[in-house]
Amino acid sequence: MLERVPLLEKNLADYETVVGAETIEQIKALAEPLKGARILHINATAYGGGVAELLATHIPLLQSLGINAEWQVMHGSDEFFAVTKAIHNGLQGADVKWTADMARIYLEKVLDNALLLEGGWDYIVAHDPQPAAILSLAGNSGLISNTTKWIWRCHIDLTAANEEVWDFLLPHVQRYDASVFTMPEFVPASLGMERVTIAPPCIDPLSVKNLEFPDAFVTEICKQYGIDTTRTIMCQVSRYDPWKDPVGVIDAFRIVREQVPDAQLVLAGSMATDDPEGFQVWEQVEQARGQDRDIHLLSNIQQVGNVQINAFQRAADVVVQKSIREGFGLTVSEGLWKGRPVIGGRAGGIVLQIRDGDNGYLVDTIEECAQRTIELLADPDRADKMGASGKEHVRNNFLSTRELVDWLGLFGSLAN
Repeated sequence: MLERVPLLEKNLADYETVVGAETIEQIKALAEPLKGARILHINATAYGGGVAELLATHIPLLQSLGINAEWQVMHGSDEFFAVTKAIHNGLQGADVKWTADMARIYLEKVLDNALLLEGGWDYIVAHDPQPAAILSLAGNSGLISNTTKWIWRCHIDLTAANEEVWDFLLPHVQRYDASVFTMPEFVPASLGMERVTIAPPCIDPLSVKNLEFPDAFVTEICKQYGIDTTRTIMCQVSRYDPWKDPVGVIDAFRIVREQVPDAQLVLAGSMATDDPEGFQVWEQVEQARGQDRDIHLLSNIQQVGNVQINAFQRAADVVVQKSIREGFGLTVSEGLWKGRPVIGGRAGGIVLQIRDGDNGYLVDTIEECAQRTIELLADPDRADKMGASGKEHVRNNFLSTRELVDWLGLFGSLAN
């Protein structure tokens, strides 16, 4: 079988204090016809990146509702992940030269994984390009029941997808019974699929990454990493990926520091096992930082995990997510949930989360990012009001319980 991911238990009832009893009852009603159903989610990594974070909450919540849900991870290789990273970049609009050899590497490894699939599932959800062809290959092998419903969840912004790469994936994706995208704009016109669901990702308000922390604890965590909470903090949390533009954030920070001399920049994130490009980007960011001791470059290499990320975001005066392309950007909702205003690139799902001028700002350039940061730092009261507005926006739209409603509704509709 594929590698099964062990998970901590979660209880839906614990979320009532955050979202209210009415939402909890709605979820229970949607789940009732699905009790006992077997649901499998497949992706490429158990940690690092938004998909893993989503599944770490979604699967236990399904289980708490009496649904037999599991999360399994594909077996990969350096060669395979180099190809799937190229696919990812191509789908986001990069000029990728797609070759027959790349297609062979991809399909051979997906076939290896398809042969490890066990039967008996009522629903199988494949996340992103890595397992996208698994239905074609598992179906051809006869290992999967004809009654299994298949769903492809695309977390990527496909508005400017490389045609060669998308044309390769399209026949495999077309075989699914349904697909799920973050925004209507992400759905390619060439996708001839009857059932397409729009369901933006969400954050877990009860995860360690988003729980309330006392100020003294936040200060102590930051101190361990050389971050001075008595000084101004600008923070971006994200994978080390060129689409997140960490070098552009450094450039914006240096403009900010001309006006705010005591400012510090925290760049923090994790390295995902399915992203071989991460270490290359890390080196580029390290070079851009130079010997600047006010730029803190951190990752899980320095034992930065969810507790530390939570503390950095809470300590920040301004949270930044200056992405050039972005499927959603969970870190935007994370920052807003902590009552901080967020400055984000005008890209993908970020525009769903930031209401420009109300809970943060959408920006298009390094200079605009710097200027908006300077404005927020000059008016802390306004920054606090924007952060408070952002928290309510997230409460109403981007918490795990809302995502659960979306998925239960989709599963139920496919059962009919």
